[in-house]
Amino acid sequence: MTTQAAAAAETSPREWAGAGVIVTGAGSGLGAETCRVFAAAGARILLVGRNESRLRAVLESLPTAGEIAAGDVCDSDFCGRAARRARELFGRVDALVNGAGVIHRAPICATGDADWERVMRINVDGVFRMTRAAIPFLRETRGAIVNVASTVALVGAGGLSAYCASKGAALQFTRAAALELAAEGISVNAACPGAIDSPMLFSAHSDGADESEVRARNESAIPQGRIASAAEVARAILFLATERHITGAALAVDGGYTAR
Repeated sequence: MTTQAAAAAETSPREWAGAGVIVTGAGSGLGAETCRVFAAAGARILLVGRNESRLRAVLESLPTAGEIAAGDVCDSDFCGRAARRARELFGRVDALVNGAGVIHRAPICATGDADWERVMRINVDGVFRMTRAAIPFLRETRGAIVNVASTVALVGAGGLSAYCASKGAALQFTRAAALELAAEGISVNAACPGAIDSPMLFSAHSDGADESEVRARNESAIPQGRIASAAEVARAILFLATERHITGAALAVDGGYTAR
């Protein structure tokens, strides 16, 4: 790319028709919806996750070409293979969305070592390892990275110590990476959703609350009075990946929850 062409590209939004995008956590919830939103914009997707059958079902719902990569984002070798596979498939890697994540709900004294380590490995180590693997290919396209953090990266929440710590780490990694990669034209941002209408929101509540109770509890805490759809958050992720001059940002998608 000539200097003039590079300068023009830097002042224009990214185009997604024919682009290559890697999405982790693509088998369900926000990750699956992110794949659909990018594909609707014309991108080709490598869907990364642990459950092959779920990944394949999402892939079959997409209007553009893609492929699945089933494996563990905590495994550096797998991350390297996935990034190289995306480059081979699409001829380019224009964006990485680190959407893989898990949650553990428990008081600090009821959070075991294995619980803490599992959350940190997936939510922090996975973001680092997949980012490291993708950077050589993102340099070629002056591409974008979007990390899925959370409102709890910005404010605390009792009973979610491991999750809060992991998302805070992911946000700080986002800021450090944005500064490190800015001169190479790679943008790095964090989407910070609040409650999302997805399987994670309703999973494993220690007090035994059912779905309607969980929904009501969250809606009452949000100024807009409703939880977000996965599509709303996925569109925010697409926005962060598209606009080139936004980097190092934490975009709250939370109905006003963190505005107070």
